[in-house]
Amino acid sequence: MKRTTLEKAGISSAKVKEYIELLEREGLSTHDIIIARRGEIAFETYWKPFHEKFNHRMYSVTKSYVALAVGFAEQDGLLNLDDTMEMHFPDELKNQTDANMRNQTVRHMLMMSTCKLERWWFGARCDDRVRFYFENDRTESRPSGTTFSYDSTGSFVLGALVERVTGKPLMDYLREKFMDEIGVSKEAYMLKCPGGHSWGDSALVCTPMDLLKVAQFTMNGGKWNGKQLLNEKFVKDATSCLITNNHLEADQFSNQGYGYLIWRNLRNSFFFNGMGCQFAICVPDKELIFIYNADNQGLDHAKKVIIDNFFTMIADTISDEPLAEDAKAQQELADYCDTLELAYAKGEKHTEFENKINGVKYQLEENPMGIKDIKVVIEGDKGKLCYTNAQGCKELEFGLGHNEFSKFPQDGYSDIVGSQPGNRRYDCAASAAWVEPRKLFIKVQIIDNYLGRLNIIMSYREDMKLGIAMNKTAEDFLEEYRGFAGGAPVQE
Repeated sequence: MKRTTLEKAGISSAKVKEYIELLEREGLSTHDIIIARRGEIAFETYWKPFHEKFNHRMYSVTKSYVALAVGFAEQDGLLNLDDTMEMHFPDELKNQTDANMRNQTVRHMLMMSTCKLERWWFGARCDDRVRFYFENDRTESRPSGTTFSYDSTGSFVLGALVERVTGKPLMDYLREKFMDEIGVSKEAYMLKCPGGHSWGDSALVCTPMDLLKVAQFTMNGGKWNGKQLLNEKFVKDATSCLITNNHLEADQFSNQGYGYLIWRNLRNSFFFNGMGCQFAICVPDKELIFIYNADNQGLDHAKKVIIDNFFTMIADTISDEPLAEDAKAQQELADYCDTLELAYAKGEKHTEFENKINGVKYQLEENPMGIKDIKVVIEGDKGKLCYTNAQGCKELEFGLGHNEFSKFPQDGYSDIVGSQPGNRRYDCAASAAWVEPRKLFIKVQIIDNYLGRLNIIMSYREDMKLGIAMNKTAEDFLEEYRGFAGGAPVQE
């Protein structure tokens, strides 16, 4: 894609700077932003250590890719949108007594109007996620196509359907049909689910620029460089409001309706929407695309802050004509972006009380984390959290007032196949700060092909007794780091 300046695209550099400053004030953990208009990239920036070649987990953005794959499979005559699931998954449905489950159509599943609430497949540790979906034994049921109800595994099943009718892995089929044509990087990939299926509802891993190209292809109506690759009617339907999701009668970004695994948004726009704030917002009336990646899991206000202010500060202020070049504002924006780095714990780097607990080992009472003992060791502006849990002795490095990057010390987390034990230690960033004179906050961010956040509060009393609180926001890992503990110092 060609490049231009913000002002040539009718966008104020000063407004973009104000917008990013707002995101920073809100304490969001942003990783990257790209703004494109009329098929040209007007702005691109990354928060260190992220960069343009970083393969980012896109979570439910993946669902929108599945929708495109279904469109291509229909175009190739391999399926019909009104096919029932029983036509394609007879073996998996042979023991299913619910006719609604058997008669769900491809179209209804694309519209998130399935017949049952899904079951939590992570906890089940199933050996085939497709079969697990169709063996759903919940008694509550309704005819599909009637009500919007978010069904993540339903979209995964559609990806598995594409693999079944094409005989190809989902990414291979997408590459063949359009991704190679539009220049998606060869390094983009998708994690797997039990049963060998692509993890089509959550596990696309690609660069932000890859996401921009697919969003542009979609906003072009399935066309690239004048060549119609996917039929325009399917893309138009996929990005339209085919089913309402405004059950609370509130006018906000999240209830503007739903198409085929693609959300409607404000101002007649649509977007790919992933957990933790992975966004590709397409505003056809402005010929504008906004890419945003982050890990804001657990920050309930994040999506509203990002999306509402994108519209009011950028999309709504855009000019149909180029603006006068503003060299001063452009340089100020560039200089500011050079300072951007991954969010870290805010507070005091050191306190007087630190000297009393530095290196002191604490024996903990029985606790949900299974941690037997723990200590904080600080040297200069770096530290380590040293502890013993069921796996043995662990050390987590952190920076005081900055991030330190290392491997999170827990073993056995999933790798390519989700929900299955692996041999991975995930890359992480960890920082700490004294938020009160005797309270140390440790902030951990997993930045691997799985994203997650862990907050640890070490609260000391004057008599040196310790209380610990740990909470995590991560899908199916960091389970060992959730709960409360207390303890007292011991002699080593």
